[in-house]
Amino acid sequence: MRSRRGRSAAQPTRAGGSNPFRLVLMALIVITVSRFHQHFPALTAARPALLLAVGAAGFAMLNPRAIQIKNWTREWPMRLVIGLAILACFSVLFGISQGRAGKFFLESYSKVLISAFLVAGAIRVAKDLKQFVWAFVIGSGILSFLALFVFKPEPTQTGLVRLGHGYTYDANDIGCVLAVGLPLTLLTLQTSRTRGKILSVLILVATGMTFAISGSRGGFVGLVAICGWLLIMLREVSVLKRVGFILVVGIALAVKAPEGYWKQMQTITKPTADYNWSSKDGRKQVALRGLQYAMDYPVFGIGVSNFPMAEGTISEKARRHVVGTGIRWTAAHNTHVEVTAEMGFPGLVLWVFLLVGGVVSMVRLRSRLPRGWARGNEDQRFVYWSTVYLPVAVLGFAVTATFVSFAYADPVYLLAAYLTGVQASARALGVGARAAVVAPGGRRARAGRRAGLGPAQGIPSTL
Repeated sequence: MRSRRGRSAAQPTRAGGSNPFRLVLMALIVITVSRFHQHFPALTAARPALLLAVGAAGFAMLNPRAIQIKNWTREWPMRLVIGLAILACFSVLFGISQGRAGKFFLESYSKVLISAFLVAGAIRVAKDLKQFVWAFVIGSGILSFLALFVFKPEPTQTGLVRLGHGYTYDANDIGCVLAVGLPLTLLTLQTSRTRGKILSVLILVATGMTFAISGSRGGFVGLVAICGWLLIMLREVSVLKRVGFILVVGIALAVKAPEGYWKQMQTITKPTADYNWSSKDGRKQVALRGLQYAMDYPVFGIGVSNFPMAEGTISEKARRHVVGTGIRWTAAHNTHVEVTAEMGFPGLVLWVFLLVGGVVSMVRLRSRLPRGWARGNEDQRFVYWSTVYLPVAVLGFAVTATFVSFAYADPVYLLAAYLTGVQASARALGVGARAAVVAPGGRRARAGRRAGLGPAQGIPSTL
């Protein structure tokens, strides 16, 4: 059945638009990614992220139609996030410090979860997804601007001058955030018009420069992984464009690299000569102790945010500690170890499914999309290219997260919301579990038309 204008009855109502609810969520993403409000004491005191999250949640409660609840239950990424949230609750009950874990869950982790669920639920069509992706890209651009012009580089013992801190981020944290932001910036560059492309290129250059001045070896490893994926796996993009992307970032990094940067990066190839290999508070020993915590508390872990406390109380290091001397309550410095230690092996399983599934599911979805969508209308193009670049963003996070404690930080949960949004947007365009259109008039073509696929949506009648 078609309307007078020939629109398919199965075609969904276009829900995209800059309504106040989505604008609030976009502002929330920009703030949580960039943390620019912390540059202004008065704005920091107002706690804008909390106000925006509470405001968006209140709006959703008063206007249930603003949220697609089925996005939380039908699409697998948010189901995994629900599983992680449940495990986190149990880790509070059965961890080594209910008070510390409970306070962290209520004051920090819950806000991250609420934001992710609101974003995932607010995505009905590709235009919604595009707005939220742009919010992350703008946030990473602002973060790069702050790193380049506001944050103060500090000399290290090795002679390298690098970023010492960025408000609540340190240099490695910035590298992890930008490892997610860089592929998303390539997505906006690929799918935007002239002004969007110009802004994306500027952010891309600023991102490359920020990787350099961060002096983060973890960020550099993540950048190499991203560039390697772009060069080898991104066959949907011409070789010339792939090389161009890499050159833009590489030249920006080389131009801004401080003295001693490349010498510092060379130490990556000699891990046994680094203090992280031999020191009791180095990454290797911390990771081994983290795995021991998981062995001692295999089901629910030691509790969210309890890793530093375990270091100072129940670790082998603590048992050998000489009374009257200091002991360092060390963070995990490895997100995957942090999840395993604090939420047990069930948490690790869900975490691995989220990261690996984020790559595999997008590759599989892309194989079911009509190839014509790569040059189709705005919505089709954004869904198609999202399946190309979101796996790169997940890879960037997975690699750089090996060097930071980001198990409960926003980037991975926003990625889960974006993965959900791609699935929901594809369904809104008529592609569910399978793309059924094969040939005009055939059985699968008729099934496709019943599902809302066909020329009315700009989808080729043959794949």
